[in-house]
Amino acid sequence: MRLGLIDMIGLAATLIFALPVANFGVTRLLAGETVMGATLLVVAVAMVAVPHYFMDPRTILTKLFKGLLPGRVRDTDEQSKQ
Repeated sequence: MRLGLIDMIGLAATLIFALPVANFGVTRLLAGETVMGATLLVVAVAMVAVPHYFMDPRTILTKLFKGLLPGRVRDTDEQSKQ
C-alpha cells in the first residue's frame, strides 16, 4: 500500500499519541497487570488501524457531498458511470 505525503503526516501524528499508550501498556503487562496492559495495547493498535483502514477521509467526504446533492444530480451522476 502506497501512502501519500498527507497520509504519512497523518500516520506520524497518530503514532505520536499511540506510541506512549503502547509503551505504558507494555509496562503494565510486565508489571503483572495483564488486563490493563492488554487493553492499552489494543487501544494503541486501534488508534492507528481504525483511521487508516476503516475511516478513509476521501470516502467520508465523498459520501458527505453525495448526500448534500439533490436527487436529480445524483441520479445523473450514477447513470453517467454506467
